[in-house]
Amino acid sequence: MLSLLACQQAVIESPQPTVESEVPAPPPRDASDEFFDNGVIPQLKIELKESQAKKLREDARRYAKCKLIETTTDGETTYTDVAIKLKGAAGSFREFDDRPAFTLNMHKHEKDQTFHAMEKFHLNNSVQDESYLCEWLCSDLCRDAKVPATRVTHARVWLNDRDLGLYVLKEGFDQPFLKRHFGDATGNFYDGGFVQDIDVDLEKDSGQGPDDHSDLRALQAACLEPDPEQRWPAIEERLDVDAFVSFMALELMTCHWDGYTPNKNNYRIYFEPPNGKARFLPHGMDQMFGDPGFPILEYFEPMVAGAVMHNSEWRTRYRERVAELLPLFESKRLHDRLDVALARLQPIVTSMGEEFANAHADRVRELKERIAAREPNLREQLQNGDPTPLEFEGDKPIELADWFPAQETDDTKVEEVEIDGQKRYSIQVGDSGQCVASWRRKVLLAKGRYRIESRMRTEAVEPQEDEQGTGAGLRISGGKRDNKLSGDSDWQMVSHEFEVLEGVRDVILVAELRATRGRMWIEPVSRLVRLAAE
Repeated sequence: MLSLLACQQAVIESPQPTVESEVPAPPPRDASDEFFDNGVIPQLKIELKESQAKKLREDARRYAKCKLIETTTDGETTYTDVAIKLKGAAGSFREFDDRPAFTLNMHKHEKDQTFHAMEKFHLNNSVQDESYLCEWLCSDLCRDAKVPATRVTHARVWLNDRDLGLYVLKEGFDQPFLKRHFGDATGNFYDGGFVQDIDVDLEKDSGQGPDDHSDLRALQAACLEPDPEQRWPAIEERLDVDAFVSFMALELMTCHWDGYTPNKNNYRIYFEPPNGKARFLPHGMDQMFGDPGFPILEYFEPMVAGAVMHNSEWRTRYRERVAELLPLFESKRLHDRLDVALARLQPIVTSMGEEFANAHADRVRELKERIAAREPNLREQLQNGDPTPLEFEGDKPIELADWFPAQETDDTKVEEVEIDGQKRYSIQVGDSGQCVASWRRKVLLAKGRYRIESRMRTEAVEPQEDEQGTGAGLRISGGKRDNKLSGDSDWQMVSHEFEVLEGVRDVILVAELRATRGRMWIEPVSRLVRLAAE
């Protein structure tokens, strides 16, 4: 095996924003602190019997048993009866005989066994981050900003006698993690799953609270309360708003396009005792700083982020928090941090061959270039201010084009078509006989009453009964409708009235089909009218 490099991480001096701690005083240091702080890159050999390897080939998400052998400058340590399974979502998952990512649970079979005081940790293959540094850097940034995040280092990994190369080693969301950051690990802890919001029954990983998802449902109900005067106190009762503002700021400032705030993905929720308020935790930070111009002031769609950003006081608090955190994003500071990690990684990278080393150097250079471009863009976005709502000239309608498709049923056909030389939007029920699909348009509106008008026609539509609407029609996202087209109908105007109660609100207009059979067409340009105050 390769010779090992151990070095102490240098302290990098850089401007720090003044932030008040949102977490309790840290507990006494344990073996995990030494492991993550001392800069050692361990060699980890995973050994599985063929019967256990077969289990992972047949069901990658079910735990098998392995032996884990760790080699560092301090010698060799062997862990037996370690539970192991494969991990990863659509972009990062790899099969067992490829280069998989792993979750290792140290105490599932041996209750007193830990890996440097960790009950669980992950080995990420970093196939979506060839710099191997995004998760490490952004985890560090989160903790600098007092946003609880799992710690990260690296490892060289073997699977039986197969050298899998460099991996990102990430602390698990286990009981020691929760105790470290919150002092009490008895609250309900949920896995956000894959592109899911809080309106589904998220998987409960741990906690002594209720098993009926009533904590999630209460937070959901608060966010969906139609009356803002009742919505805001209901949210404050169930969400640590200040902590969530910091969570949002870090996700957006680091360009976490696949996080909760922009995409309802890669997150965890902890209902912290004793007040039971929700704390959101970042996850899956391997595709960061991808777009230096990534927006930080838009009104995003996920339920909690959307609700918080539509409260003017909380939105002001969010902007102030972004400004406070800007010194953390100074490019020299982050480049220096990366150089510390690179010094540790270099012997491993070099040992993996010239081609790998050159490619890695290119990816690190590109990451540094994107980071250098990010800070001035953040300042520019703050200076430019919030997006402004549509401006109407009296009762003159505004034409809205460029709608985008969305569908809940996989075999529904949602497409742009041409009829008699004219573009139309089309939705057609698939073979499953179940269709919930739409064309949508986002629009930022000021407080007031509005009417959206679209021309539609249907063919052989058999409506599907649903509380949000039936057959073909118009509504806004999160709302219900009374308008309906079904059967065979010629082109006709369909309209839907709605009211914006907040000072400014990002509204998603929905032209949809809920049916078990048939097809609908929609003209590609709709009209939005602001109605006179009653």
